[in-house]
Amino acid sequence: MDQDSDERLRRWRLVLGGGAADGTGVGLSGADARADGALAAVYDREGGLGASAPKVARWLGDIRGCFPSTVVQVMQRDAIDRLDLTRLLLEPEMLEAVEPDVHLVGTLLTLNRVLPDRARESARAVVRSVVDGLERRLAGRTRAAVAGALDRSARTRRPKRAADIDWDRTIRANLRHYLPERATVVPSRLVGYARRERAVRREVVLCVDQSGSMAASVVYAGVFGAALASMRSLRTSLVAFDTAVADLTDRLRDPVELLFGTQLGGGTDINRALAYAQGLITRPAGSILILISDLFEGGVREEMLRRVAALTQAGVQVIVLLALSDEGAPSYDHDNAAALAAMGVPAFACTPDAFPDLMAAAIERRDITRWVERHTT
Repeated sequence: MDQDSDERLRRWRLVLGGGAADGTGVGLSGADARADGALAAVYDREGGLGASAPKVARWLGDIRGCFPSTVVQVMQRDAIDRLDLTRLLLEPEMLEAVEPDVHLVGTLLTLNRVLPDRARESARAVVRSVVDGLERRLAGRTRAAVAGALDRSARTRRPKRAADIDWDRTIRANLRHYLPERATVVPSRLVGYARRERAVRREVVLCVDQSGSMAASVVYAGVFGAALASMRSLRTSLVAFDTAVADLTDRLRDPVELLFGTQLGGGTDINRALAYAQGLITRPAGSILILISDLFEGGVREEMLRRVAALTQAGVQVIVLLALSDEGAPSYDHDNAAALAAMGVPAFACTPDAFPDLMAAAIERRDITRWVERHTT
């Protein structure tokens, strides 16, 4: 019991941070003292790392030795926000010491225009490592989900193989041929999936808000856009916007190049972005437009809503993602989200892990509102 009590006091001491008011009376040494010092540098009022690059580098080494990588990423993000360490990320030695993650990539993309030449290659290496990890995690699943949806969405009355028969639809189409004495249905007409074609069967436009609050969503959109663009059955476009619109479709072959083509931190003109996206669509009935934005419109709101209505009336499937990240819904314009919902356009936050299934549901023209009810809270 004494050992359990000592362990609880040690843990409380690490949580409370020491000082006369913590009430534990416990001193720390060794690894505990290093972990406590690393935490104090960010979270104590009198803490701080100053503007010394060597001191920050030592701190980065300490936290990587004391905590798992998921905790390291949180502490790095808090240090950048709380201690204004953004300037130090312009130094290549700092970039080589940090733990890469999506949020760090977002910060680097925000700094893209001011990165000195000596730090640019290090920044690109950080972005590349994160993008490669996301592609390993998400790209294959996305292509598999979308390919399956494309196959299911194309029906044929002459399936060539038993594996191509859609048994559920076949049984429904032949219920009138049910034989009670044999307890079976005689399928006089088969319904099957068409084999995969090389022709373009869907147009997908990703329209991505690159205002500062959408940094993580921009990173994930770039990775997913590259995965979708690799599929011949889709014609994928990606445009990033603030108050202007940048068509980054020609960079979809390399998501790192695409991300460095964004300019995070500007204003927002959703209406202008939708107008440009509308011009990319050649087959409205076979098109999916995914707007990734927190919906804080800096342009003409009424015109934006009219344009969405025109797109849906033409047959375009419009889906609004308030965020494409693991953090859930950010601050967003509730009035615009409600106005879109009244048009039948769902607006919701989507995690990267759920996005492949969302794309499959959109391709199959399933009810996205019901999909949201099942997959989000």
